[in-house]
Amino acid sequence: MGRGRVELKRIENKINRQVTFAKRRHGLLKKAYELSVLCDAEVALIIFSTRGKLYEFCSSSSTIKTLERYQSCNYGAPETNVSSRIDALELSSQQEYLKLKLRCEALQRSQRNLLGEDLGPLSSKELESLEKQLDSTLKLVRSMRTQYTVDQLTDLQRKEHILNEANRTLKQRLLEDYQVNSVQLNPNPEDIGYGRQPSHQPQPQPHGFFHPLECEPEPTLHIEYQPDPISAATAGPSVNNYLTGWLP
Repeated sequence: MGRGRVELKRIENKINRQVTFAKRRHGLLKKAYELSVLCDAEVALIIFSTRGKLYEFCSSSSTIKTLERYQSCNYGAPETNVSSRIDALELSSQQEYLKLKLRCEALQRSQRNLLGEDLGPLSSKELESLEKQLDSTLKLVRSMRTQYTVDQLTDLQRKEHILNEANRTLKQRLLEDYQVNSVQLNPNPEDIGYGRQPSHQPQPQPHGFFHPLECEPEPTLHIEYQPDPISAATAGPSVNNYLTGWLP
């Protein structure tokens, strides 16, 4: 059976594509060589791979000479052909310019109609089409505005949730710090002896160089009346021959 016809399209598999390129390149260079030898033709072949590698074949001494010959034959035509080609190019450029100008004018007129201007020349069908276009545009704008509002609301709700969580965490931390400070400032009365009755056990005497001072009972001050010495002298001596009011 004969070989089936291969569909001409790009080979997606990279390895198969490289293998096919190598085989076809070798066959193409071989065919160019055979054509130049069998038919005595001047053949120049240039191939660039996908990686930019150059493969070439030239039946003459230099590929550059063959390219120069090609340029002289292609661009060295008579003046009549050059002028006709220039005229055709100008005509096509003018037609393209007219098409672009008409399209620009149509777009400007459509823009004015959408803004509510120059509606007089329009027919009923054109006005109806313009109305449908405006309705569809208005619906699109409203849907975009609604979506934008919903997105903003969702974002604000997310931020509110984050702030509430942060507030709850800070509140819990503040409460824990307050409880710790309260325990440190107001300890348990049982730990420091609040409310206990003083004990009558003897205190241990300190040992060492210093000793506690023992205080004697405070003496009582007796105040006696002492008469005036002059009055005592005039009164005369006492029984004990002592003047009253004078100390011995």
